[in-house]
Amino acid sequence: MFPLPDALPPGRFLTLGLSPVWVSDGLPRDVEALWPRLLNEHRSHGLVPLLCRPDEMGRPVGPHAVESLPLEEVLAADFVAYRRHRLPYWTDPTPAPVPEGIDVEPWPHDPGPPFEQWPGLAAEVPVTSTSTTPEEAASRTLTGLVRAGRGLIDLRGCRLVLVPAPRSGDALALLGWFSEAPLPLLCALLRSWDDRFGARVVAVSGSTAYLSVARPPLDTDQAQLLALEHVLSTADNIVDDPPTPFPAYASDLVGRTDWSFWWD
Repeated sequence: MFPLPDALPPGRFLTLGLSPVWVSDGLPRDVEALWPRLLNEHRSHGLVPLLCRPDEMGRPVGPHAVESLPLEEVLAADFVAYRRHRLPYWTDPTPAPVPEGIDVEPWPHDPGPPFEQWPGLAAEVPVTSTSTTPEEAASRTLTGLVRAGRGLIDLRGCRLVLVPAPRSGDALALLGWFSEAPLPLLCALLRSWDDRFGARVVAVSGSTAYLSVARPPLDTDQAQLLALEHVLSTADNIVDDPPTPFPAYASDLVGRTDWSFWWD
């Protein structure tokens, strides 16, 4: 067990693998007000807050599995395989046939990423005196998710979870989030995005991970490199569902302060 911050709602400790976590009994009504305080107290308590469903936790990934993953090498090899598989579609502008009886527009042609070889990771966006802090960005995203959860986003069953971890990517690994996501790779990406863009995991629900971004890409060139990293996360919603040409997906990342990924 570990010391808890003051004024938490009712909850209990759970042990996942070797690491205990604290889970609230329900989604706190005042979670929007509680979130900024928990984020700002991370340095003193060492606890990362996340929204998660208790039945989606339980297959922890040890820190070594994340730390030992050679991120750039893995992404470079994955890009070679991905490009080999997708190149016939990128080079053929013929629209995919629409099934009979379905009144939809043909899927747009996707020319794919403008790279023949792995181009490397996107450069970090530096911190300036006017930068939004990761804590501010995460609080803003949390508020948006909770309010949208009353309509479009399914947060039913989510709880406030406090995980003893240095950062949110490590917290997700220690929780052992149940999904089709390749958790060691995803958590290595999350660590890197945290360093370069101030990105934090705010919630995981169902098969979807919701991230806040304090310092998003500033231009299209940088966004194209980042978009390729998103593609190589293997998430099904990146360019594939709904079908989105790679250039359009990349352009949408410029200045975008919320990212989401889901796996089918």
